[in-house]
Amino acid sequence: MADENTNKAASESSAPEPSSSPSPSPSSGSGPRPGGRPGGGPRTGQRPSGPGGGGREGGGRKFFRRKKVCKFCTEKIDNINYKDVRLLSQFVAESGKIVPRRLTGVCTPHQRRVTEAIKQARNIALLPFAARR
Repeated sequence: MADENTNKAASESSAPEPSSSPSPSPSSGSGPRPGGRPGGGPRTGQRPSGPGGGGREGGGRKFFRRKKVCKFCTEKIDNINYKDVRLLSQFVAESGKIVPRRLTGVCTPHQRRVTEAIKQARNIALLPFAARR
């Protein structure tokens, strides 16, 4: 019986483990890869946690984001006019792009009306198409 146990132990220890292979696999991330990412590391799908990163490893407080409420619904603004440049400029970024709904918190029907009004105001030169350089 003792010989059987020692034979099993010897056969198990002589088998090479796949994790300790001497040659690195192409996806292991060691060394530069042609056409690979600059860091050379594997793509894991995880982003580094940092300011605004949303990492949860820190164990600190969880960030609570308040639900955004449509400005037009709360103030009961029905008519979004293309001539109201002061109102429309709040929904245009510095680069001249229309700010998306997820950032402004405007509901879908009002975002459509804002977009149309911005485009009309651009066509008659009340709003710029792009930012000045």
